[in-house]
Amino acid sequence: MEHLTILAPLAALAALAFAYGLSAWVNKVDEGTDRMKEIAGYIREGSMAFLKRQYTTMAIVVAILFLIIGIFITWMTAVLYVYGALLTILAGLFGMRAATRGNVRTASSAMQSGIGKALKVSFRSGAVMGLCVAGLGLFGIGTVMILLGAVDAAEVITGFGLGVSTMALFARVGGGIYTKAADVGADLVGKVEAGIPEDDPRNPAVIADNVGDNVGDIAGMGTDLLESYVGALVSAITLSIVITNVTPQIGEAFVLNPVTASLFPILLSAVGIVASIIGVLFVRGGNNVNPASALHMGTYVAGAIVIVGAIILSRCILGTFNPAGAVIVGLFVGMAIGKITEIYTSADYKSVKSIAAQCETGAATNIISGFAVGMLSTVAPIICIVIGILVSNAFAGIYGIALAAVGMLSTTAMTVAIDAFGPVSDNAGGIAEMSELPKEVREITDKLDSVGNTTAAIGKGFAIGSAALTALALFAAYSEIVGLRAINLVNPLVIAGLFLGATLPFFFSALTMNSVGKAAFQMIDEVRRQFREDPGIMAGTSKPNYARCVDISTKAALREMVAPGLLAIIGPVLVGIVLGTEALGGMLAGAMGSGILIAIMMANAGGAWDNAKKYIEQGHHGGKGSDAHKAAVVGDTVGDPFKDTSGPSINTLIKLMTIVAIVFSDVFMRIGGLI
Repeated sequence: MEHLTILAPLAALAALAFAYGLSAWVNKVDEGTDRMKEIAGYIREGSMAFLKRQYTTMAIVVAILFLIIGIFITWMTAVLYVYGALLTILAGLFGMRAATRGNVRTASSAMQSGIGKALKVSFRSGAVMGLCVAGLGLFGIGTVMILLGAVDAAEVITGFGLGVSTMALFARVGGGIYTKAADVGADLVGKVEAGIPEDDPRNPAVIADNVGDNVGDIAGMGTDLLESYVGALVSAITLSIVITNVTPQIGEAFVLNPVTASLFPILLSAVGIVASIIGVLFVRGGNNVNPASALHMGTYVAGAIVIVGAIILSRCILGTFNPAGAVIVGLFVGMAIGKITEIYTSADYKSVKSIAAQCETGAATNIISGFAVGMLSTVAPIICIVIGILVSNAFAGIYGIALAAVGMLSTTAMTVAIDAFGPVSDNAGGIAEMSELPKEVREITDKLDSVGNTTAAIGKGFAIGSAALTALALFAAYSEIVGLRAINLVNPLVIAGLFLGATLPFFFSALTMNSVGKAAFQMIDEVRRQFREDPGIMAGTSKPNYARCVDISTKAALREMVAPGLLAIIGPVLVGIVLGTEALGGMLAGAMGSGILIAIMMANAGGAWDNAKKYIEQGHHGGKGSDAHKAAVVGDTVGDPFKDTSGPSINTLIKLMTIVAIVFSDVFMRIGGLI
């Protein structure tokens, strides 16, 4: 049966081929006026320049870790580490190219054909990123399994996962710092101080802001979900060789064969890719189309196909329906978390409306209300995750928890496509504003952007939920490898590890928030300087220096991303060496518990603040330019690093910490803890 492994890379290649076809279709769409092409060129050039400089910086980190892994672990693990890092780089590059070509074509389609064509172009541009994320992730796992065999691959495949995780964290943090530094600078000086509209071409930070949408919400978000996708598969494959018998609470006991148990999750992911391709085709345009309904239809179709595929594969490969039950649980938990996130972050529901109402009494009450919504929003997702853990464990034990994560992430291509559609639409609105297109065009792009904000928030909620299950599955794999059967809370070393782990997400968040603050300070100072020294900018008689602002964000992001990124790698290694494997288990548990809660709170509070501002801009509570609007801009500015820098980066932090623990577990066991 091992020969069926070939189906995984074949499905992955089909995804990449389909992504190429979508990209070619988008590139044939008219780009619009010369002014539109010029602005899109600035955004594309800035985005690709940032990626090039970021990957050049990361090459140093990758080279050092390659040598460390090769010397202290195995050279095969080190090679797979580099392989994972390279595929992550390719996913970011492919997705970025498609997004920066699709933005101007979305604006052009809105101008020439209306909302239906604009939706189709923006969604298909985002779908390229989604298909590349799932395609490259599964291609990497599949080729390793074929070349090394299921059992041998399972012993070193964590190296591949570590390569993906390392690049994902730096991409998330670096992209998040870049985008929010530019966004905060553009909003505070442009909207609040100068009183000019969003994306006004007179704002020197406006190009950097649009570049940030791509490096943070396309490349950063895509690699974040790629890491979850790969991490879920790595955990399931690793557990397949350390667990031989499963005694579920539901149904009869069954035996796990290492070959078939590792084959099942990658074939399920292959089904998920096919399902996502079909789901993409179900998202159709039309001038009377409801964008949100069209996107939901594609998601539901893809999910239904995965459910049928899971049932068939579970019975045929593992001889029982129980694993399918765990997969289906993960899929439904993901959808539930997505819906809960929408309820707390969409202007269609009362949470966002209540924040908008609080803006009438000033920025302080807006901040208080947004914080409360963010904190309250942690309860229901955590309950869903707990139910998912308990039910998937009842179906197939620890292996079932890993399968729940795989199930939740099986339609990653579709999830990323829906998420990436938002930044493309946002960029299209910026291009429309800067090109001075008719207001009807901006109304169309704003409508798509509003839907995109909600889908982005749903994507972040989905990423957090999948991170919880993936981290737990990886933690289970770590426990099995080092023989950790329980966390002994009366052991002082374990308690020490627990508190250190619980502290890390707070420390990490502080570093990333401060990084945004420092970079934003430089941006604000530069925008004020340009306005002060060149009055012709506001008069519209001279052109701002966009390149200077792009350079400020780029340098700041690359400089500030290093410390938070290294923290996730060095922290577990130090605890594992100094305090031992049991203390490290406590550390991972502490980081998981506090990290998931902080991530949910930050992501949802930020999304709610953002949509409260947009709700006011639609004409409620005084509309644009009112005191309530100014208060809402302040709240959105606070929420920006919450939802786009610190919050989503914590997902990657806890997964990277766990996979570092797995990769270096042999070293920790050999040393045994210095204390």
